[in-house]
Amino acid sequence: MAQEVRGVIAPGKNEPVRIETIVVPDPGPGEAVVKVQACGVCHTDLHYKQGGISDDFPFLLGHEAAGVVESVGAGVTDVAPGDFVILNWRAVCGSCRACRRGRPWYCFATHNAKQKMTLASTGQELSPALGIGAFAEKTLVAAGQCTKVDPAAAPAVAGLLGCGVMAGIGAAINTGNVGRGDSVAVIGCGGVGDAAIAGSRLAGAEKIIAVDIDDRKLTTAKSIGATHTVNSKDTDPVEAIRELTGGFGADVVIEAVGRPETYKQAFYARDLAGTVVLVGVPTPEMKLELPLLDVFGRGGALKSSWYGDCLPDRDFPMLINLYLQGRLDLEAFVTETIGLDDVEKAFERMHGGDVLRSVVTL
Repeated sequence: MAQEVRGVIAPGKNEPVRIETIVVPDPGPGEAVVKVQACGVCHTDLHYKQGGISDDFPFLLGHEAAGVVESVGAGVTDVAPGDFVILNWRAVCGSCRACRRGRPWYCFATHNAKQKMTLASTGQELSPALGIGAFAEKTLVAAGQCTKVDPAAAPAVAGLLGCGVMAGIGAAINTGNVGRGDSVAVIGCGGVGDAAIAGSRLAGAEKIIAVDIDDRKLTTAKSIGATHTVNSKDTDPVEAIRELTGGFGADVVIEAVGRPETYKQAFYARDLAGTVVLVGVPTPEMKLELPLLDVFGRGGALKSSWYGDCLPDRDFPMLINLYLQGRLDLEAFVTETIGLDDVEKAFERMHGGDVLRSVVTL
């Protein structure tokens, strides 16, 4: 039987979010209903609210979540009611050309639940953020969006792997192939950038240079694992990175802002044959111009990182185990825990750079 629960809705472009009663249908074939225990407030949710992702309002916001499977539909075998899971927004198909070539992290046919959650008051269909919609007491997802992990992990930290923390760690380890002894520069020290710093530290990087225009963020970056910091409001970051790397530039530069000017900084701050990883998300109107001779002459690799090039079934359990072993400090990413009614204020604090992550707990 369908259930009615509370959820956070973005009704229209730049309108304040509000709590509404939503209808969650019983799971159909290949689907699962998850009782949400915690969900991080991510910049992507703010982009949805601002109309920067699409205009398919109203949105059911929230996607960086962990919870317990309540029920599953026909044909679901990988998870069962009672499983503690992290939700992901790239449930792989297993049959597209990327999956068939053994590269499921590039899956070109990821999927979500086929049924729609709706507003109880009007019956209007909701667009769940990244196919999840977890600022709600319960949500409906494709079963492949549920990754079972050790229930000893606190939901408020486990859910962060569902988006920002995984994107940053994966940008360093999976996309950038950071290795022992490497030098790494991370431009932009929000949640994703700080996760890239944590990932670089896990990989054994010798030098990790954090770059931002906010000294508060640089202080946090240092506590997470940066060995050096650069305030690019006061200092040319390219020259500073070169100076810190013997005049050469960093082996890997991770751009976690998503702007042309910071991408150019990343491009010129890398060593010859070094790697640039773009994990910051640009907006549609942004354009990049680089001398083609410089692209050719500097060699190396220019990569984009989709969701940290992660495979949830592989990476989420591994990172949760590292957290439980005390080797990955996920608590460092949680600035505050809040309720569903506090999401609008959390967006304001995010915009002001006052938090690394606000996490809704239910």
